This record gives sequence, structure tokens and C-alpha cells, in this order.
Amino acid sequence: TFPRHFCKESVRSSHSSHSKLSLRVEYTLIFLPSLLPFLVMSLQFALELARSAGEIIKEGYFKQKVISQKCSIADLVTETDTKVENFVQKKISEQFPTHEFIGEESVSNGAKISFTDSPTWIIDPVDGTSNFVHRFPFCCISIAYAEKKKVALAVVYNPILDEMYHAELGKGAFLNDAKLSVSDAQNLSSSILCSEWGSQRDATMDTKVRNMHKAVLASRGIRSIGSAALSCCMVARGSVESYFEYGIHCWDVAAGELIVREAGGVSASPDGSPFDLMSRSVLVSCCRQVLDETSACIERIPFDRE
Repeated sequence: TFPRHFCKESVRSSHSSHSKLSLRVEYTLIFLPSLLPFLVMSLQFALELARSAGEIIKEGYFKQKVISQKCSIADLVTETDTKVENFVQKKISEQFPTHEFIGEESVSNGAKISFTDSPTWIIDPVDGTSNFVHRFPFCCISIAYAEKKKVALAVVYNPILDEMYHAELGKGAFLNDAKLSVSDAQNLSSSILCSEWGSQRDATMDTKVRNMHKAVLASRGIRSIGSAALSCCMVARGSVESYFEYGIHCWDVAAGELIVREAGGVSASPDGSPFDLMSRSVLVSCCRQVLDETSACIERIPFDRE
């Protein structure tokens, strides 16, 4: 059941009853360290995990919610966020006890972000919590798996609309098993953009207003759907051509960025430099030309790396 190139071949000789030399080929499975997670875990595990977590989100979506604020009136957390993260972390720990875990609510409660070469799961239990609170149907669970600091598997599931996005490195991106492809737009003037205001309510808002102003003048318009992960997925499915934001966290875009690239898109930091998952910023687009033109509209907002 394993590919032959993952096996070590050995040859043993034996003599048959007719005294003819016969060869018996045996295969011994070699678990190469870099391939081990791909041989042990499966995309099916992540998809089933997302769907189960989605049931928890859907259950809480229509109920009266207990809401707390974190850093601002726009930075919310509910009991569902915590319940989903605890559920997901437990399932991952049971399946992969040696793997690392980065989760939004764990970090909010004081856990340190440790992003190393070790196999690591990066989770946003409910991306779009404000949407979830207001029953605006754009919220999701975001699951990313990384090895050697490279995301190799991504799942983003919106249980309210039953939309399951997923991607594996080198294998394409899909929405409910239909292959995704980015828009064929070639310039910003024929593009719709996504961007978000984020949860910060500080001096960075002035720069964000200027960025939005410049971007909307250069494009067909800007949409804000309230979820970084789903904004990435909108680029991947060809519904918008570019998405940019400052102030996001690694769990917001770890899965979505891979989904965009596997759908044929490109990613970078908003200033056009290579994408850095820990930089607190993201820019994804359908092609390099649109990315460069979007980047030219964006004034840099400094954030400390995670």
C-alpha cells in the first residue's frame, strides 16, 4: 500500500525443488523523517476534525452567547471559541502526541508561540468571531499543519454554509471536492479586493483608512467579510482578486495562504517582500501583476513578529 520509492528493496536467493535459483524480493518500509507525517496522518483526519468542530460552531451559532472582550470592543471571544479549540487540541494530541500546537485561545490565555521545525498544528477555532456573535454567516474553523516551518496541509470549514476548503502542498486546492482556480484578471483596475479593519482600535486605523482609500480608487471595489481565512478562500475560488491585511496572526492565514497558492495564486507581505507567516501581515492575489499593483497602494504598518 506504500509507494515503492518509500521502500528499501532486499533480495534473497533460494533453491527450488528443481535446483533452479530463484529470487525473492522483500520490501522494508523506511520512514524518512521528513515524510513521516504524510505517511501517518491523512487529509481525511483533518477534514473529519474540521467537520466535527464545525458541528460545535453550528450548535453555538443559533444560541444565546456568553461574550467576552480581549483587546478591544471588536476583539471578542465566546465559550464556543474555547470549546472548539479544546476539542481540536485533544483530538490532535491523541492522534499525534509528539506534535506541537499553536491555537488562538491558548495564546490569548498566556501560552507562548513556539514555531519550530517540529510538526506543528496551527488552529483558529472560530475565525470571524464577531460574525459568529452577530450571526453573519462568514465564520469558520481554520486548521493548518506545518513541518520545518512550511505549511503542508490546510483546511478551512464554514459550517454555516457547509463550505469545506482544503489543500495539500503540491496537490491543488478544493472546495467541497471541486478543484479551485484563481481569477484570470491581470490588473488591479479589473479586480475586486478584500481587506479587513482588524480588531485594533488605535493609531493604525488612520493608515488603514489611507490604504483602503488608495486601493478602492485603483480597483473595482473592496469587500470586508470579517474573516481572514475566508478572505483568502475568496481569492482561491476566484471571487475576488486580492486580499491584504495588517495586524493578523499566524492562525488567521496559515491555512488560507496555502489554499490560495494551491489554487494558482501568489502570496507576499504587503510591501512585496516574501510572505512571512509570523509577520502579522498578508497579501494574496490571483497573479503577480495584481499583487504588485495592490502592494503599491499599501502603506506599511509596523507590527512586531510573533
